[in-house]
Amino acid sequence: MHFTRRSLFLLLLIGILLTSCGGNVPTPDVNGTVAAAAGTMAAALFQTQTALAPAATNTAIPSATFLPTPTTQTLILSTPTVFVPAPVFLTPTPTGTFYTSTPLASSLGVGCLNLRLVEAFTVPKGPFLPGQDFTQSWQVENNGTCDWMYVFTWEFVSGDKLANNTSVRLSKQIEPYKWTTLSVNLHAPNKPGTYKSSWRLTDGGGTQFGAVLPVSITVANPTKPPTEPPTEPPTEEPTEPPATQAP
Repeated sequence: MHFTRRSLFLLLLIGILLTSCGGNVPTPDVNGTVAAAAGTMAAALFQTQTALAPAATNTAIPSATFLPTPTTQTLILSTPTVFVPAPVFLTPTPTGTFYTSTPLASSLGVGCLNLRLVEAFTVPKGPFLPGQDFTQSWQVENNGTCDWMYVFTWEFVSGDKLANNTSVRLSKQIEPYKWTTLSVNLHAPNKPGTYKSSWRLTDGGGTQFGAVLPVSITVANPTKPPTEPPTEPPTEEPTEPPATQAP
């Protein structure tokens, strides 16, 4: 830039001197001289800028370098083989008589009504003959907090029906924590075997409460007295009269 300004100044000074020194020399065109100087200055400025600018070079774009994929090596350890014998579970086979749990009497109450079974028995004691009549009785306790009323009944609910009558009326009042005996007349079946049934006490309106009143009897085979074969009376052989001798 400094060189260009200095050249322009020199050209203008030379032009002025030539104008002042020339006599009959024709007057130069000042506008032309200024335009020429401006063109020279522009050319010099372009050359200077071109010389100062670095030459453009085509630089190759570096290619991406992929790193090698690490290889994972699995460390294999030898596992010791352990033989564990399979357990053998032995299931015991139940024998004998199976125990049947009896529900708690307190869990069978309805409201303030409840019944606890004290004892069950028959008169006479079994086993019974086919078709034999007997009386089933239950000694029970009122373990509720309300009285048992006259209209209360004990009724047949399930099992072998051993009588035509399936409902018996209480016909008395039982206060709480008092005992009484409930009875019903039954009839043994004609076929030998074991027979069971269940009865329950009700409030007279069909609501059952308290413990179950069980019936369990055995009807035995009738035994006949041994028979002896008939004995025949002994037979007497006829005797002949002794022979008489002739005289």
